[in-house]
Amino acid sequence: MALFTEIEQHVAALRALLGDDVESAELGAVMSQLAGDELMDAVTSAATLVRSLERISVVGAGITARRSTRDDGHGGFAQARGHRTPAALVQDLTGISRAEAQRQVRLGLSVLEAGLSDAGDSASPIDEQPADVRAATRTPWHAPLSAAMMRGLISSTQQDAIQRGLGAPPDDTEDNQAAWSAAAEQLIADAAERTVEELRIQARAIRDQLDPDGAARRFAERYERRSFRTWIDADGRECGRIEFEDEGAAWMRAIRDAALRPRRGGPRFVDASGTERADDLSADTRTNDQLSYDLMIDLLRAGSLAESETVFGTRQAGVRLVQVHDAGTGAPVSAHTEDYGMPLPFGTVEQRICETGTVQITIDPTDNPLNVGREHRLFTPTQRVALSMRDGGCRWRGCDRPASYCEAHHIDEWNAQQGRTDIDRGILLCRYHHGQLHHGGWSITREHKGDFVLHPPGAEPPVPLRPRAARVAAWAGIAPPPQRFRPPPAA
Repeated sequence: MALFTEIEQHVAALRALLGDDVESAELGAVMSQLAGDELMDAVTSAATLVRSLERISVVGAGITARRSTRDDGHGGFAQARGHRTPAALVQDLTGISRAEAQRQVRLGLSVLEAGLSDAGDSASPIDEQPADVRAATRTPWHAPLSAAMMRGLISSTQQDAIQRGLGAPPDDTEDNQAAWSAAAEQLIADAAERTVEELRIQARAIRDQLDPDGAARRFAERYERRSFRTWIDADGRECGRIEFEDEGAAWMRAIRDAALRPRRGGPRFVDASGTERADDLSADTRTNDQLSYDLMIDLLRAGSLAESETVFGTRQAGVRLVQVHDAGTGAPVSAHTEDYGMPLPFGTVEQRICETGTVQITIDPTDNPLNVGREHRLFTPTQRVALSMRDGGCRWRGCDRPASYCEAHHIDEWNAQQGRTDIDRGILLCRYHHGQLHHGGWSITREHKGDFVLHPPGAEPPVPLRPRAARVAAWAGIAPPPQRFRPPPAA
């Protein structure tokens, strides 16, 4: 669809909902009168309109950067207008933040590099250029991302998250270009059902599988950048800044979550002492940031003599790592943290195995040994581990709660004749969405081993509940993901 035709359609839709002559000052009052479906339509049309207009800004930022190179010196487009960089000019023209201006420049250059917009900088059409020049200007791996953004299939924020998450191939071979491009296309297909945060994690996980040597290098680089510093500001306050490496970040996150999980929506089905502690924590007047600070200070004071149950209650802090192995070869395929799905290099996992041991989980779609039928009302700890491996956290669309925050839901009512405590008939949901399901008229069904399907109340269409993005990426071509990301083996 032509750009301005698309813009006019959305403007017309907004006019039909809000009126032709609505004043900005009246917007709140007018939109407050909209019915629920009308409000959703207005927000959707506005968001799509913003995306359409943003394409102009992005391409303009890219062309500005093309005309403001270092070689152009003071005569460059941005420099001649008093700005050191093209991003500074974009920021001045638009009033957006410096980071957002830099993002627009970055994406604009990607669009131009993909050949999706005529920057007017080529001396001749590419078909008329020499063969070696044509080879040097072949379509880059990220071209599908720019094309999807220009067609409105993904937002510029989603494009940036995917492109930066995947990074550039380590070398410019055709196999690598094809593999990275295939991964980009898969992430574009996932974008409609994933949050930006999920896309970013999934892209990183895929990148580490495509480039395992680079994954180890990036892990080491983040480790070398670890730092902790303090300073006293102008008001005499002692301030601090921490830059974590991967393992330290996972451990600190586990400590925080274990202590604050009852406050932040953790599972309800705990023992009496856990329930009492959760009630006390919910009634605490401190903010979550204040609680996190006090927790850190308590840990530093107590040191190795800390009684962990006093700090954390029955749910101890710890980082569970997951490593996927190919059943045929036994070779490791991917590794990540159980909560949040952060990818890790294999060497780190092997080091932790020496310290803590392993638990093997075998998933057999034809004869699952973890099914316990109606003998147990609640899922066993081993089943909970298996559910965590499969689901990766709350399966409700758009929810980011990790597995340790979730409760296991029986999709078949236990009181009904067919109710069973089997992992095939169970699904992880966070406390909020578990309550929403039971009290809001929602339901979840599953045909055999197919997708879980969420059925909203009323006449809304059902929604497939796909596994968390990081879990799909972690399998790297071993079922259940829909596509193998690894580049083809060398001939």
